[in-house]
Amino acid sequence: MTPTTKEAQRAELHKAIWRIANDLRGSVDGWDFKSYVLGMLFYRFISENLTAYINRGEHDAGDESFDYAKLPDDEAEFVRRDVVAEKGFFILPSELFVNVRRRAAHDENLNETLERVFKNIEGSALGTDSEDDLKGLFDDLDVNSNKLGSTVARRNEKLVKLLDAIGDLPLGRFEDNSIDLFGDAYEYLMQMYAANAGKSGGEYYTPQEVSELLARIAVSGKKSVNKVYDPAVGSGSLLLKFAKVLGKNNVRQGFYGQEINLTTYNLARINMFLHDINYADFNLAHGDTLTEPAHRDDEPFEAIVSNPPYSIRWDGDADPLLINDDRYAPAGVLAPRSKADLAFTMHMLSCLAVNGTAAIVEFPGVLYRGGAEQKIRKYLIDNNYVDAIIQLPPDLFFGTTIATCILVLKKSKKTSDVLFINASGECKRVGNKNKLLPGNQQNILSAYELREDEDHFAKLVSNEDIAANGYNIAVSSYVEAEDTREVVDIQALNAEIARIVARQTELRSSIDEIVADLEAGGHAAV
Repeated sequence: MTPTTKEAQRAELHKAIWRIANDLRGSVDGWDFKSYVLGMLFYRFISENLTAYINRGEHDAGDESFDYAKLPDDEAEFVRRDVVAEKGFFILPSELFVNVRRRAAHDENLNETLERVFKNIEGSALGTDSEDDLKGLFDDLDVNSNKLGSTVARRNEKLVKLLDAIGDLPLGRFEDNSIDLFGDAYEYLMQMYAANAGKSGGEYYTPQEVSELLARIAVSGKKSVNKVYDPAVGSGSLLLKFAKVLGKNNVRQGFYGQEINLTTYNLARINMFLHDINYADFNLAHGDTLTEPAHRDDEPFEAIVSNPPYSIRWDGDADPLLINDDRYAPAGVLAPRSKADLAFTMHMLSCLAVNGTAAIVEFPGVLYRGGAEQKIRKYLIDNNYVDAIIQLPPDLFFGTTIATCILVLKKSKKTSDVLFINASGECKRVGNKNKLLPGNQQNILSAYELREDEDHFAKLVSNEDIAANGYNIAVSSYVEAEDTREVVDIQALNAEIARIVARQTELRSSIDEIVADLEAGGHAAV
């Protein structure tokens, strides 16, 4: 498929998704309705994924006419165990999306049918290695909710429309490698809902171009990593960028993350499946990373990326155990209770491999505020963990217009300095947000890898100089902004003023002469 064809197909897909979101929403709030659209897209995906997998096996064995979707349920049972071991789930032919959709308009108990199907899909993983990856995935797709309609008939009417709309999406045949389209459809939906969700949108979705920049920084100079990690994983979009940047086979031990919000945690797991990440290759946990970390005893991570929530409250020194937690204890102080930003940072540092890189989106205040945050920065600088600080443009993220920055951490630096990059101008206005275009991303990445001074853009500063400046690591303190005001030549300006004054005098004399002539002529007429 040519790039032009692919982009046209993507544009068509986005238009169709936008239509679904607007046409079907009705009384359901857009933010709530996302669970129905995303959940139904996921149901279609896993149905087609499973069908393609089983069909391929039969076709390769010589039965080219075989179609799993047309098989009686009792004949399908023989493959259940093998399919669950490989895919992590199993769906009977009668419960596949295509078959449920075909019967939907005449199924008076469609809500019960769907509820049973979703329970059966989750139940197929019970007692297996994939149980935790499937459990609760359909919880947010409540087919009996009054939000869909006040009566069963109205709810089912809405569900039929939803099945038809998702079924009609132009995603091509799964066998024809349409996986990118499923993943892209999901990303577009999440971006669309994040953009319309106000402040809450930014809490679960990081724009794709920012995700890509973070991933490229985290794997700079590497062709593969052991595994990747995001302790505030949101919908998983940041982690999935590694599959694009490195190729998923070059993330050798998989994708790890933790998320405190249950709905968002479900979105992240669905997102993994939709990007064809096998259940055995991701490990996502539900819970509070700061107080109940799920992966602290794992092998350290070579690549960590995160866009943690800005300045949220956490237990901090209200919990006497935290100051002795080996993640926070080295700094000798805890992040303030009202600002957990540097608690996330210390947690990530503790999980980072000796040869690893962490790229973290930070709220700007953590770079220069005093008190406990200054002491934590002192620890980071004195131990030579800070590799770079990159000032990003304002208005990149959903839910905030603030100009954030990227803090890059390493444990094995060759030099004792920090690279400061002022990338605040590296963007283009697209719609009502700024975007990092590919050229902007490359300019930032090139400056990061080159690690040299560049007027008004990049500056290498020794750790000693940073210490002497009170451990302030705000980019504006080290990279002088370019003065874009027009340079004025004072001598030329004075000469121009003198010329204008002379000309004014000349004109005044001429006017005086004309007036005198007119007055003289008037007297003569009298």
